[in-house]
Amino acid sequence: MKRLFFVPLLSAIIGAGVVVGILAAAGDLGKSTKTVVTEVQQPVAPSNASNQGTALTPHEIYEHAAPGVVYVSSSVVRKVESPFNPFGETQRGVDSGSGIVISGSGLILTNWHVVENAVKVTVSFKENGPSVEAKVVGKDPSDDLALLQVPTSGLTLHPLKLGNSGAVQVGDPVLAIGNPFNLEKTLTNGLVSALQRHITSPNGFTITNVIQTDAPINPGNSGGPLLNGRGEVIGINSQIETSGSSNGNIGIGFAVPINTAKKLLPQLEKGGTVSGAYLGVETIPITGELASLNLPVKEGALVTKVQQGTAAAKAGIHGGDVEATTQAGPVPLGGDIIVGIDGTKVKNAEQLGELIGSHKPSDKVKVELLRPSGNGKYEKKTVEATLSQRPNSNPSASGSSPEEG
Repeated sequence: MKRLFFVPLLSAIIGAGVVVGILAAAGDLGKSTKTVVTEVQQPVAPSNASNQGTALTPHEIYEHAAPGVVYVSSSVVRKVESPFNPFGETQRGVDSGSGIVISGSGLILTNWHVVENAVKVTVSFKENGPSVEAKVVGKDPSDDLALLQVPTSGLTLHPLKLGNSGAVQVGDPVLAIGNPFNLEKTLTNGLVSALQRHITSPNGFTITNVIQTDAPINPGNSGGPLLNGRGEVIGINSQIETSGSSNGNIGIGFAVPINTAKKLLPQLEKGGTVSGAYLGVETIPITGELASLNLPVKEGALVTKVQQGTAAAKAGIHGGDVEATTQAGPVPLGGDIIVGIDGTKVKNAEQLGELIGSHKPSDKVKVELLRPSGNGKYEKKTVEATLSQRPNSNPSASGSSPEEG
């Protein structure tokens, strides 16, 4: 099983005389398509306190929410490797995805990977309707979010209500509306199948608290809403799990929680790129697979590498320098174990990333460590680190250890 970015639908790439057609079995994507609605007969009954109220049927939710879901088309330019050109070749194409109208002033929320590399972005509000050019106002590649702005003259906008992803529970009914395989305004439904998942963002960092769902979502749904039983947006559909050579849905999809987007919206509206705080360590969680190392704790984040010039390096945090063999494979040993941040216990590498991510660049944090002192012993240390700005891409994205802060 292989996890892929829930990439936008690539209609065509044309470059150096090459035309690549994707998903030929779907038919001629240039032809008009019909709205497809998959629904159940019974009302969607909310299961938690945040959703209490009159139960809505999928059709009622669709009628309310569909006008606030848009079709996003991006004209893109990419550099690709070529056996005939050592400098690579430029290819042009069109990516498509979905977006969520969030204000009457023309703001639209979508995934960053839907508009990444775009030289022009257009938005259409109804099937086969006219499109308007959109401006990318703000972006956060680390959370796979982008905010678009469209002119409102002549448009009737239908902003969707943003819910509370923190109140979502496993088993809650959810619905997705988007444009999979260029089938505009498609509704599917399912359940929240898990919470607090972690997925990788387009620039290699970790997105936390992700919602997992079995609602069918496919390429082209990216950037569209995951809705609760009251028609409120609780997530932005972003990725799917795939199997074998197929890029289609196998019943496992992931949505960036709407609370993450709501927290970042003020910064996105100001424009530019949102950059979170950065510690600069590569870590692995302490699990049973590391039992042979006889570490002094059963929880924490073992530092395997410290990026040069980062907050961690300046604070004197140590990475591993001796390779040891474990059930998990080779592990750089001899580095610090991070066990706390500002008095909050660090149970694993993912929690370390969440704690650092809750801060802003230039914030000072106290990092509590266990440091090898020889003969299998460790000493407690606390160092202060001044967090820096997260880089545009994860320096260790191609390595085996995740970058968690």
